[in-house]
Amino acid sequence: MKKIVYLAVFALLACQSGNQTSQNDNQQQAGMKLITLDDDAMIDSFYDFKMKDIEGNEVDFTQFKGQKVLIVNVASKCGYTPQYEDLQKLNEKHGDKVTILGFPANNFGGQEPGSNEDIKRFCSENYGVTFPMFEKISVKGVDKHPLYRWLSDKNLNGWNNTEPSWNFCKYLVDEEGNLVKFFPSSVNPMDEEILSLIGA
Repeated sequence: MKKIVYLAVFALLACQSGNQTSQNDNQQQAGMKLITLDDDAMIDSFYDFKMKDIEGNEVDFTQFKGQKVLIVNVASKCGYTPQYEDLQKLNEKHGDKVTILGFPANNFGGQEPGSNEDIKRFCSENYGVTFPMFEKISVKGVDKHPLYRWLSDKNLNGWNNTEPSWNFCKYLVDEEGNLVKFFPSSVNPMDEEILSLIGA
């Protein structure tokens, strides 16, 4: 009887292991990057990040020390896309008080399907965007970029577990690299709450 129980347990464990391997293989075949805690091992603060801008140039986040930073996941075919106009207005009027960083993402409704070049052209031609734009990333799910892991995991940023619920969610980082506020998509970039927090 004991042998039968042992064999049953062994078979169950082998099946679970096989299913996990199969699931990982399927995710990799679908082009997903499995992000593990090891990816964040060297990320102690906001300033440890280095990412490529929309033209492929590496940006070291240490250059943002001493600045307030507003991080926005953007998309070209969303009902909130007109917020680009107000992000640019915020940049032009209060760029001395806050640095805006735009991160194109196709996580919501397939509303950012284009290439980095397509996105760059769209932003320039339709909204005259001059604030920094970065290459397209994922902001949620199994392939979530480590930056958005940091922004939405309280064990990494100190307090916040809220990840983007749609395009044009916003995270405010203070001059010392601390995450201080999350804003949902519905909060306009020129909203009084944002302006008051940046001292505009």
